[in-house]
Amino acid sequence: HRLLLENAEQLVLVCGRREPYLRRDGANGLALLRAASLVVGLDGCIKAVGQADVIRNEFSEATFERIIDCSGKCVLPGLVDAHTHPVWAGDRVHEFAMKLAGASYMEIHQAGGGIHFTVEHTRKATEDELLATLQQRLGRMLRAGSTLVECKSGYGLDLDTELKMLRAIERARKSTDIGISSTYCGAHAVPKGKTATEATDDIINNHLPKLKELQLSGEIHVNNIDVFCEKGVFDLESTRRILQAGKDIGLQINFHGDELHPMKSAELGAELGARAISHLEEVSDEGIVAMARAKCAAVLLPTTAYMLRLKQPQARKMLEEGVIVALGSDFNPNAYCFSMPMVMHLACVNMKMSMNEALAAATINAAYALGKSDTHGSLEVGKQGDLLIINSSRWEHLIYQFGGHEALINYVIVKGKVIYENERCEAMSSY
Repeated sequence: HRLLLENAEQLVLVCGRREPYLRRDGANGLALLRAASLVVGLDGCIKAVGQADVIRNEFSEATFERIIDCSGKCVLPGLVDAHTHPVWAGDRVHEFAMKLAGASYMEIHQAGGGIHFTVEHTRKATEDELLATLQQRLGRMLRAGSTLVECKSGYGLDLDTELKMLRAIERARKSTDIGISSTYCGAHAVPKGKTATEATDDIINNHLPKLKELQLSGEIHVNNIDVFCEKGVFDLESTRRILQAGKDIGLQINFHGDELHPMKSAELGAELGARAISHLEEVSDEGIVAMARAKCAAVLLPTTAYMLRLKQPQARKMLEEGVIVALGSDFNPNAYCFSMPMVMHLACVNMKMSMNEALAAATINAAYALGKSDTHGSLEVGKQGDLLIINSSRWEHLIYQFGGHEALINYVIVKGKVIYENERCEAMSSY
């Protein structure tokens, strides 16, 4: 066998009966074992989870590539970041000052800043340059505990640059340990010199057929299709056309909706069978009910609402209505945050989620939002051995310590292999 984790103070399974997601009541009963051990096989999948003495007897004859003593520590599933924009050139640090001085997101966007600024720099960057910064960013996400990350294109807005971004994501998928769900987000903004209708036609007639061709030849793998459905960007009808065309070539629908204005995005997503919708700060009550019924995940992004001083998404109302709530960092030049532990903390404080709900939202539900909860998001036999060991006797420290993950996360493990080992933890007793 590849790995034995022995005698963890707490082993947080998240769920234990192969649930594809947890709604509110399920999240409140988070599955947890004490004095427990876990075994990962050579195929990278979990072989056994249980009481330490039972596992010790069962595997007394087995050999392991590595044994980690987890006494006084907690084991959790690897975190899943359900929404990121990690491929781009040209940061927007100068715009942060403008935002702090009161400029709105759309004011900056209309003045040629925002997405347009990043597009200009991303178009000039080479694929190798984009790959190098992407790998660094993924490394920082991994050290903050993320083992599966959704990665969007969307700073090209023309076919060549979008493909360059998707190729960089494909190369990162092959060259890094972190799991990647790839998203085509060519409808992230209306390119300069085009109307929304012209941009929509271009995507449907040129971008998507080319993507289909590259998917079939195995050159790139794209999982999801995304559109920024927003007033002054892509309206409901354009959004519907693009998402349907993406669905027709086999992509999961996973899009930006109801962020700055109520657009009826949630109702549209439920109708089209969307796997997930992100943002939802301005979602309608009907939209919430429709998403709950359609089992469409709500990917909430507390960093964005915090940095843009928007009203917070109504996480409590969604949970009470039975929506599957997931979390993402929304890492991008506007919201520069790599850390899902900080996202969970913000979700608890600003969106009034419980710690259990936040952990479910950053593991099993985020995996569900990416269509991967059958293999990721919980510590169950048969699932991929992606996990974290934290240097604390209670798992809640991962959320309670705001920005403390640098000294708290002791090991990050993907498919049973230790990918990151934090020397700092060994020098400190558990806290």
